[in-house]
Amino acid sequence: MAQSSYMRPPENTGSFEVGDTVEVFCDHEKGGERIRGWQKGIVVQVDNKMVAVQFRTNVYLTDGWMVPDHILWFPLNSENIRNLSGKDNKAELPHIEQL
Repeated sequence: MAQSSYMRPPENTGSFEVGDTVEVFCDHEKGGERIRGWQKGIVVQVDNKMVAVQFRTNVYLTDGWMVPDHILWFPLNSENIRNLSGKDNKAELPHIEQL
């Protein structure tokens, strides 16, 4: 992996964290039909420019292709992703004993 040189590390905006439940404006399936609207997903990766969100339903790219791993990437400043309203927006992850 290429390394970047900089005087200080990039600042973390803190807007998204792994495990957060978010809503994303995308093409997805609802009731057996493909629609474009807000879909709930879970943040699975965050870096200094992008955030990855995974869904439990099929999601599609704008040109119509289904995304096989159910993960879409968005810029941190995208208008198509927002934190889910509520006090605790962390996804409920199973405990190790339940796995």
